Amino acid sequence: MAEQTNPIIYVASDSAGETGEAVVRAATVQFYPQQVDMRIVPFLENRAGIDKLVQTAKQRDGIIVFTLVIPELRDYLVEQAIRYQLPYIDLLGPIIGSLEKKLQQESRHQPGMIHPLDEDYFKKVEAVEFAVKYDDGRDFNGVLQADIVLVGVSRTSKTPLSMYLAHKKFKVANVPLVPEIQPPEQLFTISKKKIVGLRIDPVKLNMIRTERLKMLGLPQNATYANVERIHKELEYANQIMKKLDCTVIDVSNKAVEETASLIIDMFQGR
Repeated sequence: MAEQTNPIIYVASDSAGETGEAVVRAATVQFYPQQVDMRIVPFLENRAGIDKLVQTAKQRDGIIVFTLVIPELRDYLVEQAIRYQLPYIDLLGPIIGSLEKKLQQESRHQPGMIHPLDEDYFKKVEAVEFAVKYDDGRDFNGVLQADIVLVGVSRTSKTPLSMYLAHKKFKVANVPLVPEIQPPEQLFTISKKKIVGLRIDPVKLNMIRTERLKMLGLPQNATYANVERIHKELEYANQIMKKLDCTVIDVSNKAVEETASLIIDMFQGR
């Protein structure tokens, strides 16, 4: 069976790309647990950059979503997307055009006005880099440095939650809980107030993991989605969370944004 790959959305911008990323995340969460790969292509400044983007998207059968405010670049990207028969979505062009007509005033066509490169911006970048570096238990030292530590079994949205919270300037590390692997000692040395456990219904988890295997072109009867295995993992995770005495959130029927909102409220209230 041929391996199925996740659809890829290229979010292109002549600035940092945060506006397009936020819109795409809001849209793709409607297809959970469908997995979509998002690639940010920031600071597009010329036609050469657009040519490279279009060729990459064509090779990967991707979709281009863009927030270009410079008319020449926007028009050129649309022209090339049509030429290579690539699906594309212009997020800002129609809005800017309608406002120009209504206000009878030309826009500034200046990238990056909504996200100035100030201290706040660099804190966000630092948090995102932190989330990437300490994702999925890659380096347990991140547990000691993090503002928030997420723990849970596989497919409880630890990674997307980490990235979402990073965009809110929280430094987040996440640690997978696996019965065969002892949790890192660092988890038991930090304040329980920093730790958030993610719980999920076993039936829901089975559905999510089965769908994941299907998308990867793997047998759906693999151990990863086995009901007994799932119950074993969840029981183990509950034991660890109880030992940590941490806050636990049930993510079974929650979108990433909803869970993140609960966590943000929790930490901002301290």
